[in-house]
Amino acid sequence: MPRNRRPQDREEKREEIISAAQRLFIDDGFESASTARIARSAGVAVNTIYWYFQDKDELLIAVLDRLLAEALATYTEIADMSLNDRLLWVVDQLEQLHGLVNTVHARATASPAIDAWHSAFHRLADALFDDSLRAAGVTETDLAGMSAIGTFVIEGLLTHKRDDADRRAIVDLLVRSLTAASGRPVPN
Repeated sequence: MPRNRRPQDREEKREEIISAAQRLFIDDGFESASTARIARSAGVAVNTIYWYFQDKDELLIAVLDRLLAEALATYTEIADMSLNDRLLWVVDQLEQLHGLVNTVHARATASPAIDAWHSAFHRLADALFDDSLRAAGVTETDLAGMSAIGTFVIEGLLTHKRDDADRRAIVDLLVRSLTAASGRPVPN
């Protein structure tokens, strides 16, 4: 490390490593972002990464946690939007990170840590969706199945690209279908 760099505290250096990894994971992909490239981008020695992260999967989880925290902060700001608009926002956010979404799905089969993160992400997403469906009058009996249908549709929209009008039509139909049995209007 160059001597003219100012000393950094541990958390600041950790955040620099996460920032560098995030840029490289998003721009170049997880596989292409070697720890050596991440270290160069962060301005640290390669072995420094391993002082902060057990392995590259743990670094990926730190990046995912950061992105999720940012998304949840924005999600709370859009909470007054219709369920349809919030779901379209979720699809848009996930599409922007399609490389990381694919990486998580691929790595979950090989990495127990990534699999655990992925499962926790789905529990959180399901809980948010369940709350919206409850507010629309969906019964507890139907909630798990309807939530699963919503997840399948969102994952389908990520896998099979559609233009904005088609995405809107699909999400609108999804919300109408899932909430029709309640007889109550869909909350905003």
